[in-house]
Amino acid sequence: MSADYSSGAKSATGRDVLPRPGPLTVLGLETSCDETAASVVRLTDGRAEVLSSVVHSQIDDHAAYGGVVPEIAARSHVEMIDEVTRRAMAEADMDYDGLDGIAATAGPGLVGGVMVGLSFGKAAALARGLPLVAVNHLEGHAVSARLGAEVAYPFLLLLVSGGHCQLLEVRGVGDMSRIGATIDDAAGEAFDKIAKALGLGYPGGPALERLAMQGDGSRIDLPRALLGRKDCDFSFSGLKTAAFRIAQTCETEQDKADLADAVQNAIARQLSDRSERALAAYAETHDHKLFVVAGGVAANKTIRATLQATAAKHGFDFLAPPMAYCTDNAAMIALAGAERLALGLTSDIDVVARPRWPLDEARALSDPSHKPGRKGAKA
Repeated sequence: MSADYSSGAKSATGRDVLPRPGPLTVLGLETSCDETAASVVRLTDGRAEVLSSVVHSQIDDHAAYGGVVPEIAARSHVEMIDEVTRRAMAEADMDYDGLDGIAATAGPGLVGGVMVGLSFGKAAALARGLPLVAVNHLEGHAVSARLGAEVAYPFLLLLVSGGHCQLLEVRGVGDMSRIGATIDDAAGEAFDKIAKALGLGYPGGPALERLAMQGDGSRIDLPRALLGRKDCDFSFSGLKTAAFRIAQTCETEQDKADLADAVQNAIARQLSDRSERALAAYAETHDHKLFVVAGGVAANKTIRATLQATAAKHGFDFLAPPMAYCTDNAAMIALAGAERLALGLTSDIDVVARPRWPLDEARALSDPSHKPGRKGAKA
């Protein structure tokens, strides 16, 4: 990731940027998918204070299509980014003179949307003479637990969302190693696609979780992937296919509820099983035993409770971000930007939007979880 950052040099706006002591106040911008978000975060001695966090959701824009339409998402970001940023600055009682920098998501994500927030951030940084920090969206999720509590590095992270599912050792901002990743679909994608098969609408994950509360999945047998494998990878494509086929046979609402409960339990079980391997290996080399779960799927109460029990079984403390910061938001982007700015790391004005941007880029290139395409390695 170092190629996209400068250290101890001029910022994109020509100002000297060195490691900074004292409080740092950063505006964060997030436009990687279907939320237009802006936030102001102050970082003081490693403690994060969220001064404002504004999120404009595009759920109504995409509901008729059963999923996110990239072109619609990008156009909505263009329409909303200025107003959302104005609200975030007003709620923080802040003007640009009070900022130390601007952080914007530069990938991975729907590249049309990413370009909107990144371009807005570049323009604001140039106009106000502020440093720009291009942030990896996944790194924002990785540090998001620090928005609700003081969290010391290092820790073991399960990053689980609609587009990503991976286990990482997090030693600090910009210093992460991949331990395992999905070899096909992400857990959140499985939730959404199965929910769509059940006719639950969009967004599917929360709808499936609500339906599962009324069901009893014990009567439905779903496949278990990767049994016997000694690595920490995940696979959800087989589960998704099996559930889709069963969904076609559901005749009553109770049938659907039972399948929803079975799916939720199956996903929780696999996340727990594969995380157990990582927890055991991590404990052999680390005294600080902390297991952090972040990403949109971390908002699922059944999965959160299952993983918390798994962590306790292995003697790990468990931490997940506050619910408001599990799904996409700009506070996590502002915090990641502030942590980089504290180290004197900024971005050049010609930094580009990236549809793919692995956290452990060296591992993604040498041992890709998916075959790299023209957009680069996925994880």
